[in-house]
This record gives sequence, structure tokens and C-alpha cells, in this order.
Amino acid sequence: MKLVRIGQIHLFAAVLIALAATASGVDTFPGWQRLANEMVDKEIVAAGVKNERVVRAMRDTPRHEFIAANQRERAYLDMALPIGNGQTISPPFVVASMTEAIDPQPNDRVLEIGTGSGYQAAVLSPLVKDVYTIEIVDDLSKRATRVLKRLHYDNVHTRSGDGYKGWSEAAPFDKIIVTCSPEKAPQPLVDQLREGGLMVIPVGERYQQTLYLMRKVKGELKSEALRATLFVPMTGAAEQQRKIKPDPAKPQIVNGSFEETTKTADGDDEATGWHYQRQLKLMSDGNVPDGKLYADFKNADPGRGCHALQGFAVDGREVSAIELHYWVRGKDIRQSDAKEGPPRIVVTFYDERRATVGEESTGSFSGSFDWKSETGRIRVPLKAREAIVRIGLLGATGELAFDNLELQVAAAK
Repeated sequence: MKLVRIGQIHLFAAVLIALAATASGVDTFPGWQRLANEMVDKEIVAAGVKNERVVRAMRDTPRHEFIAANQRERAYLDMALPIGNGQTISPPFVVASMTEAIDPQPNDRVLEIGTGSGYQAAVLSPLVKDVYTIEIVDDLSKRATRVLKRLHYDNVHTRSGDGYKGWSEAAPFDKIIVTCSPEKAPQPLVDQLREGGLMVIPVGERYQQTLYLMRKVKGELKSEALRATLFVPMTGAAEQQRKIKPDPAKPQIVNGSFEETTKTADGDDEATGWHYQRQLKLMSDGNVPDGKLYADFKNADPGRGCHALQGFAVDGREVSAIELHYWVRGKDIRQSDAKEGPPRIVVTFYDERRATVGEESTGSFSGSFDWKSETGRIRVPLKAREAIVRIGLLGATGELAFDNLELQVAAAK
């Protein structure tokens, strides 16, 4: 009888555990752990994130829990996704690299500005003592709070409010992560960072930002540029103080000739204005259509990220079409995924709430060919308010080079 009873208790306990897992939602997306591991290996470790604790946290955090059900098939792709209210969940590589940049320690108290979906806070949770996170959009704050509580991230403390002001009652903080972009670092955050503490923050114009790692030394921030990046703007007081704003009636691409460069923390040269650069090298071989440098993408691993992105403002009510002029060269290009299609220039359009309203492309590159000049006309959806242009091999193998990329408003037909 004892053995039977123990077996019954074990069986009952197993049922309770299974029910709890289902209630938490972690097990409602079969295979998510495998997908997470593949994403981490291919898009995070391969891209240079080395901190083993951060890598483990990325593997163990169920990203699908922090996005809408209709987006779950994209949960473990390295891309930003809409979460409602004009906000997005950052790509996993961005989350991992920002987390690694602040060197999280078990006794750290971390302030996050821009809770969004709660994903960044969830990644931080097992790495530090406490996470304090602020979200200006009340609906998002409430939703993230529910998800974080359901998944038992008990050391994450949430608040609805303007992150520009920080969280003075809980200060000082050892580390601060800002997941939205102001024009410059808000003084209240500087004040609430302890001496010697680290802040990682994207700073700059609306579509031209640089991710900085800042250390507080004698009350002042000492800055180190990490990479070009693109985040949603810090709204509230920060946006009201913004001096430079884009003109959506005059969309433009900056540094399309790749002549302007920025030194990264690793000492490498990156193309200024282009963000999320993967397997991109700036080259000069004496055969350049414009200037001295061009962008060269080279990939030998089918499906691996190999691209660069840039955002720009465009209003579909004022601009019905745009033209992309560019020079392109290819060598041994082979499409690796029938679903992804051949390499091309892709423009994705978003509405005022940052939901996708259309995607257009120009060019179709395969095989080998010398430098040639191309022009592509792209229709702008009426609801478009901003867009992202993506260039590169897009998972294909081979080598693809671009130079002198220009964007113009197309003349009406």
C-alpha cells in the first residue's frame, strides 16, 4: 500500500507540475527551447557575445511569452517585433549585447528605462539581485507586470511612469539600461547612477543613434561608443526636449557611400549611420564606384545573418513612392532558403503605432557580376510613417557589395 500511495503522490505531483507549467505558458509553445538555443548559437554567440552567464540567460528566457500569440512563429528570429502601443521588443542580439555591456553581477541593483514587453527585465533577472523597470505606456507596464509575475521573476519591480525621471526612491543603482533613445543622457539618470556605475544607452537623432557605454567618474559620465543602433524614441520629457527631428516628407538615407566611419569598442571600423551590421566589412580595392570605401558582405554559412539596416521617416500621405539608386557587385551568390528568396534590398514600412503595413524590395542578386548601377522604384503605403531599409545577403552565401546608395522621392507617374 505504501508503494502504491507513494506512486499516487508522485503521479499527482507530476500532474500539478505539468499544470503549473501550462499555466505559466512556458510549455504552450512546443520546441521553444530548441529554437532559442539555435537562435543564441547562430545570432548571439556567433556575433560575438562571450559572457557565459548572459548567454545562458538568453537560452533560458522564453521570448515567446513576451509577444502576442500571432507573432510567436517569429519569437526566436533575431528581429524586433511590435508589442502594441507603438513600441517594439528589441532583437535578441541587442538585448544580449546591452546586457553584456553592463557586466551584470549577482549583487547589482539595475534600473531599466523602457520596460516594453518585459523581456529585457526577464533576461536580467537571474543575473542580478534586483531589477527596477519603468514604462511610460501604462497599458504596456500592466501587461509586462502580469507576464513577469506569472513567470515568477520575483526580483523584478515594475512602475508606470516617465523613465526620464528615473526611480529616485530606489537609487543609487549599480547599473542602468536604457532601451529607448533620448537625444542625450537624462540628468536624473546620471544623478541616480552610483559612482563607478555603468549605463548603456542609445543616444542621438531619431534614426541616427549610437549605443554608448557610460561610466560615472567623479559625478560625470565618461562615454565609449559601442555601435550604431536604432531604438524607439524616449517619449515624455525627453522627446519634448528633442531639437533635431526628421522630415517624413523628405525621406533620406545617410552615408550611402559608406565613407563615414565610426570606431567600435573592439577597434573595428563600422559604417556610420548603418546599424545592426552583420558580416559587413568596409573595403577599398581601387575599383570603387564612389569615394574610397564600399560595403562588402561575405557569408559562407547558409542562413546566417549578413546585413545592415537603416531607418528613415516617410509619410505615405505625402510620399507615394521612393526610388533607390545604387551600385552593386556580386560573387558566387547562392540562395540558401527558398522562403527567404534571393538577396535584394528590402524596405519594410511601419504605421504610427509601429505595426508593419507593407514590405517592398528591389533587385534580385545571384551568381557573379561586376559593378553595375541599378534603380528600383518602391511604392509607399498610405499608412506608412517610417521605414527600415535592409541590405546584404539575407541568409544567402557568397559575396555582395554595395556603394553609392541614394534614396529620392519618386516623381508621380
